[in-house]
Amino acid sequence: MTIIKKYGGSIALLVLLMALFEIATDLTGWLEPVLFPGLIKILPELKRSFPKLLQGLVNSFGLLLPSYALALVLGIGGGLLVGFCGRLRTILMPIFRGVSPIPPTMLIPYAIAILPTFWLSSAFIIFAGAFWPILMGTIHGVTLLEERYLDNASALGLGGFRLMRKVIFPGALPMIFSGAGMALVFSFILLTVAEMFGAKAGMGHFIQYYADFSDYPKVLAGMLFMSLVIVLIMELFDLLQRRLLHWTGKR
Repeated sequence: MTIIKKYGGSIALLVLLMALFEIATDLTGWLEPVLFPGLIKILPELKRSFPKLLQGLVNSFGLLLPSYALALVLGIGGGLLVGFCGRLRTILMPIFRGVSPIPPTMLIPYAIAILPTFWLSSAFIIFAGAFWPILMGTIHGVTLLEERYLDNASALGLGGFRLMRKVIFPGALPMIFSGAGMALVFSFILLTVAEMFGAKAGMGHFIQYYADFSDYPKVLAGMLFMSLVIVLIMELFDLLQRRLLHWTGKR
């Protein structure tokens, strides 16, 4: 499948939206010109700011990747344990359902007050946002596993860690990926929020810094750059998902 065949519709829609945006800004001035500079101003700023945005990307990943990786490890590990152990699930699920909907942004003052550095506070906010979708997705993946798989594993004498590695984890993997995908998108949202306090670099800091000075060509250039990065990361995530879940037959 070629790139044009796969993404032709998306590219055509994007070109149409860009054309409409250009008509509403530079050509007609229908949108407020300070808040909505046209592409003729945004694209040169994107080119000029590209080295700074790349450095910001490195700094942002230095914050996002450890936070997301820790959420991935603890979320999957905890989800497998809680999902498999019925008694533990009965005790903990009401607590999880009560705590998980709390917006991570509400924890910012507490994170700053308790944790010793702003970097750790920012990392904790991203971790808190990513952890719950992964944990809950893993738990649901385990609990929705068909009983016949466990019966077959029992007949083969599988138990303990071998049962977890060969049957439960692979069976729960589609739901794990679903939760991990939502967590990754949410992590990028929280990254921008986390970089608003205490950060001196990063994609979110770049956008917020120039927004404070009402330099909206740079703001929109930063948003465009960040959107392109997220699209690329999610495409890589989907590619990994298709590779690891090839046995499901999904494309």
